[in-house]
Amino acid sequence: MKARAVILAGGEGTRLSVLTAKRAKPAVPFAGKYRIIDFTLSNCVNSGIFDVIILTQYRPHSLNDHIGRGQPWDLDRSFTGGIHILQPFKGRRDTDWYKGTADAVWQNLSFVRRSHPDNTLILSGDHIYEMDYDVLLNFHMEKGADATICTIRVPMDEASRYGILDVNEQYRVTNFVEKPANPPSNLASMGVYVFNTDMLAELLEEDANMPTSSHDFGKDIIPRMVANGDKVFAYPYGGYWIDVGTIDAYWEAHMDLLAKPPSLNLNDRSWVIHTRSEERPPVKIEAGAVIKDSMITDGSVISEGARVERSVLSPGVYVGPKAIIRESIILTDSYIEAGAVVERCVVDKLAVVGKRSRIGKIQDLGDLGITVVGKNTRIPEGFLVGRNVVIGSDLDPEDFNEFADRNIPNGKKFTADKKKQV
Repeated sequence: MKARAVILAGGEGTRLSVLTAKRAKPAVPFAGKYRIIDFTLSNCVNSGIFDVIILTQYRPHSLNDHIGRGQPWDLDRSFTGGIHILQPFKGRRDTDWYKGTADAVWQNLSFVRRSHPDNTLILSGDHIYEMDYDVLLNFHMEKGADATICTIRVPMDEASRYGILDVNEQYRVTNFVEKPANPPSNLASMGVYVFNTDMLAELLEEDANMPTSSHDFGKDIIPRMVANGDKVFAYPYGGYWIDVGTIDAYWEAHMDLLAKPPSLNLNDRSWVIHTRSEERPPVKIEAGAVIKDSMITDGSVISEGARVERSVLSPGVYVGPKAIIRESIILTDSYIEAGAVVERCVVDKLAVVGKRSRIGKIQDLGDLGITVVGKNTRIPEGFLVGRNVVIGSDLDPEDFNEFADRNIPNGKKFTADKKKQV
C-alpha cells in the first residue's frame, strides 16, 4: 500500500510571541540544533515514507532555507517521491491564503493525488514527538478505516484545548467534539490523521462547496464523518507528544529534555532526528565554568566563572565571564555578556544581554513568568528586566532610553514595531 505524507507547516504561531515574528512556527529552533519540523520529517523517513509534501504559508523563507531539497532527511529524490514544498498561488483560478487545514489540502489536492497514493497522512509540522507511521498505517488498513485519528490521553483540566473523542471497544470513534467547554473525556486528537485518499478527495470537495464550513479537519471534516457513520477509528498513542504552540509549552518541552530520564531520548540511534547542521567548532568551556543538567550545542563558549544550569544553548552562544543562565533557552549566536543573569527566559538568535544586566527571575507563583527577548535585540548594560516580559526584535540600546530607571517591570511588552511600552 502506497502512502504519501502531507505536512501542514503554514501556521502563523502567534502564541509563540516574538519567536514567530520573522519565521513560521515549524521553523522555530528547538533542542539546540534542531527546528520543530525536524521531528515530523524524521518520523516520516524513519517510518519508510519518502514521499512528502509540505504546505507552507506564513513567512516561509526560513523554513524553505532549512529544508532545501531535503538532503539531510534523504528526501532529495525524484523518481521515488522526495520532498515538495508548496505555497498558496494564483493560477487560472484565483486562490487565496488557506482558510483552514482542510482548505490547504484541497487547494493542493492535484499534487497530493499525483502519485496515486492509497493512503494520505495529514501531519502537523509543529509538534514534538516520535512515532512510527508504518504501525499507524497498518492499524488503519487492518480496521478497514476511511480515516484514522491518532489520540493521546491529556490532563482533564487541559482537555478543552483539544478535539475530544469517544470510542467503542473496537476503537471506532462514536463521537468527536472540537475544543469543548465541558469535555466528556480526556481522549484527545493529536492532529495526526490517515485518510483513504479517494475518500479524502470526496470529503474535501464536499467541504469546499459548503459556505458555512470553516474548512478545518478538526472542526468540520472529522465531526461530519462521524455523524455520517463513516468508518473513523482512533489509534492509541502512548509516547511523548507536545504541541509547542505557546511560550510556556515551548519552555516546558525543553525542560522535559533535561529531565532524568528525558521524556524524549535524542540519543536513541534507532530513531535519529535529522536536521540541517552548520559546521561549527567544538564547545569551549573555560576554567571555573560550571554546567549542570544542560544541553550545549557546537560553537558555544562558556567563559571563566560562568554558570549554566538546566538550560539549552543553541550553536554559537557566548556566555561571558561570571554570567549566569538558569532554566533558559538561548538561541543561535546570542551573547550573554559578563556578569549578566538570565533566569527562566527564551532569548532569540543574535540577541545580546548587556554586562551586569538581569532578565527574568525564577519564582513559583502559579505561572512560569517566562521572559522573551526577540531576535537581534541588544539589551543595554545594567538593565533589570522582570518576569513575563516580552521584548521585540531588532531593538538597539538607544531604543531603551525611555526606561530612565533602567528597569522594565513584570508583564510589560516592548516591541520593535512600535518601539514603545504598551
